[in-house]
Amino acid sequence: MSFVNSIIKAFVGDKSQKDVKALQPYLAKIKTFESELASLSNDDLRAKTTFFKEKINQARAEKDSKIISLKQEAENIEDIDKREDIYVAIDALEKEAYEISEKTLMEILPEAFAVVKETAKRFKENTEIKVTATAKDRELSATKTYITLDGDTAIWSNSWNAAGKQITWDMIHYDVQLIGGMVLHEGKIAEMQTGEGKTLVATLPIYLNALTGNGVHLVTVNDYLAKRDSTWKAPLFEFHGLIVDCIDNHQPNSEGRKNAYNADITYGTNNEFGFDYLRDNMAHSPEDLVQRKHNYAIVDEVDSVLIDDARTPLIISGPVPEGDRHEFNELKPKIENLVALQRQLANGFLSEAKKLIKEGNTKDGGFLLLRAHRSLPKNKALIKFLSEEGIKQLLQKTENQYMQDNNREMPKVDEALYFVIEEKNN
Repeated sequence: MSFVNSIIKAFVGDKSQKDVKALQPYLAKIKTFESELASLSNDDLRAKTTFFKEKINQARAEKDSKIISLKQEAENIEDIDKREDIYVAIDALEKEAYEISEKTLMEILPEAFAVVKETAKRFKENTEIKVTATAKDRELSATKTYITLDGDTAIWSNSWNAAGKQITWDMIHYDVQLIGGMVLHEGKIAEMQTGEGKTLVATLPIYLNALTGNGVHLVTVNDYLAKRDSTWKAPLFEFHGLIVDCIDNHQPNSEGRKNAYNADITYGTNNEFGFDYLRDNMAHSPEDLVQRKHNYAIVDEVDSVLIDDARTPLIISGPVPEGDRHEFNELKPKIENLVALQRQLANGFLSEAKKLIKEGNTKDGGFLLLRAHRSLPKNKALIKFLSEEGIKQLLQKTENQYMQDNNREMPKVDEALYFVIEEKNN
């Protein structure tokens, strides 16, 4: 199969390489804006967001005006057939307005991405960022500890709490991440290796698409990641006046969850997004709906969400007493946190193992490879690496070595892990 693929590539080229090449002009434009934005004051940098929003609104103003006029006309017409014709016309206009918005987003993409990068740079290089306090700054300062007020000045700290962990912002977008952001904006799947900064990449198209005011969804695989990422990246967006929320922080059908969907940027798990969609389809009136019209979404670990998890249908049933599930609900977030920590370790071991093996140090590389395998044997990145020539044999050889004398040496492998998964026994 690989031989056939190589023949195809020889004649028609590599599709992903062509896609990346097509994005190079946009990358060059982003670079041209970087020096210009670096000279702006903090207030002027924030003013760019207002400028972008106005540009989008002006571009589609004519269509929006016609839509409003037709909706008012439809409310005053009793003839069902005529009203249906009007709604068909409205749908067509909304589609045209959406296409205008998308075209405008592509026009402002280079400068918008540069604004996000410059914002990340300022948060990294300054412990505090001072700006003229806006109404939004004053509102946020009541609940966000990283924003303080001093008269007419708002002071943004570059350190905040993210899901129980105090972090200091230390990231700036690299070129590969800028390209990844463009790929995601185009609605394509972007495969990124461990350590390439998926969550930072997502900030670029999230900001860009949030400018329309129609909402952006970031779909994750568990509530720990949803809550962590929504607080970890929030200041980057809130600095520009965008509202960030997480649906997993609110009960289903609550006013809080409805407000979360009305935020500019909404984080949440695939299950919660899915169940809210099902509940909305069972609603008796528009007032009972929690989701608004879908606009743009980024799905983290898309292969898992759309392929693996998609095999399990979401089914809504009546409420049942919790009974002995109370203990399960108590332990679930702790276990998820433990698994997330182990996943970070496993990815680190695997990354270092790859490096050592590539350098020819198969002894230490094999040791870390075995450690990665015993921490998360179903890790997709590990499985992919084991498919390479000679790697699985190296793992088996190392495992046999440490299993001698009734696993006498295996504790050396396991001592750095939170827990061990014996794949042969599970």
